[in-house]
Amino acid sequence: MTDYIKDISALESLYGTPGEASLIKVTDHLLPAYRDWVLASKFCVLTTVGPEGTDGSPRGDDEPVCGILDDKTLAMPDWRGNNRLDSLRNIVRDGRVSIMLMVPGNSNVLRINGTAQLTADPDLRASFEKSGKQPTTVIILNIQQVYTQCARAIIRAGLWGDQTGPDLPSIGTALAQAKAGFDAAGYDADWAPRAAKTMW
Repeated sequence: MTDYIKDISALESLYGTPGEASLIKVTDHLLPAYRDWVLASKFCVLTTVGPEGTDGSPRGDDEPVCGILDDKTLAMPDWRGNNRLDSLRNIVRDGRVSIMLMVPGNSNVLRINGTAQLTADPDLRASFEKSGKQPTTVIILNIQQVYTQCARAIIRAGLWGDQTGPDLPSIGTALAQAKAGFDAAGYDADWAPRAAKTMW
């Protein structure tokens, strides 16, 4: 019979201590590097929570999937789907959301946790208009945490193959923006050989 882990201390005893970089990269707003990532991403997975459980929904666009209203607020147009409204119902009832923004050819993922609300504001809907069509609603995401996700998962999966992505700020650059004096160049230089030894 499987012995399940049900205690946090037991869980933590199986893993090492988080490194400095994994802790300082978390901010409550968009750093300049994180803004560049948002503007480069045309695809994300939106996760919501509701009375029936959780829901994960792919979201994509032919331009940035999220607009930036300010350093703590994003706007995501809700383009036509299947009208199940699973994510939207959850947002109305609970509001807790996470998004994982991806950029093809780039192994890192930008993760944002926060709360969301829906609006059918005419001006905001009109700001996303394409070919005479507007989204029915816009998701307003209030950022509580934003950080880059470790690249190992995408590298292990070979998700992008040999595809190269746009030139984005390095993780070291983001870390240096999060903490003054952080050695960005040293972190970036050390990451690839360190990851190669710790991929599995």
